[in-house]
Amino acid sequence: MDLNQSDGCVERFRTLAREGNDLVGEARLIDTMASRGSRILDAGCGPGRVGGYLAEVGHQVVGVDVDPILIQAAEEDHPGPRWLVNDLAELDLPARGIDEPFDLIVSAGNVMAFLAPSTRVTVLERLRAHLRDDGRAVIGFGAGRDYAFDEFFENAATAGFAQDLLLESWDVRLFTEKSGFLVAVLRPA
Repeated sequence: MDLNQSDGCVERFRTLAREGNDLVGEARLIDTMASRGSRILDAGCGPGRVGGYLAEVGHQVVGVDVDPILIQAAEEDHPGPRWLVNDLAELDLPARGIDEPFDLIVSAGNVMAFLAPSTRVTVLERLRAHLRDDGRAVIGFGAGRDYAFDEFFENAATAGFAQDLLLESWDVRLFTEKSGFLVAVLRPA
């Protein structure tokens, strides 16, 4: 994202929040999947709406995004979690002093579809490397964004993930071949 897009994203989410829109549907699903106090990585956290909510309800959250403007907004709007500027393809949290793996990783907001195709498997491998062996990763993105769901399934398997549950929305509707959105709940293979 360039500077204007980042600022626009921040302002759009702040306006939606002021208007009372529900911005935490993804976070509510993640909260139901995690024991209170779980360690959660918000991968591609943007301005922090998902990770911020999860921290408010009692989880230990680290949020990572490549965009420093979005991380600054997360720090301003959602104090509490640890927010880090980092490219997911180069994610090495132990090098940043975060040694313990995560119970759950969430990647909402079409993050996977925004990645350069050449980095998709690498990003999934980096996420797997930061997940506990009994943890889960939950990744959501829409169809028609130059990342076919079947290709994602293959990439996830290559990265060391197995499918646990496939949904077509964050409000727990089962995925079908006609679904226009995917929420993949993955576990280590």
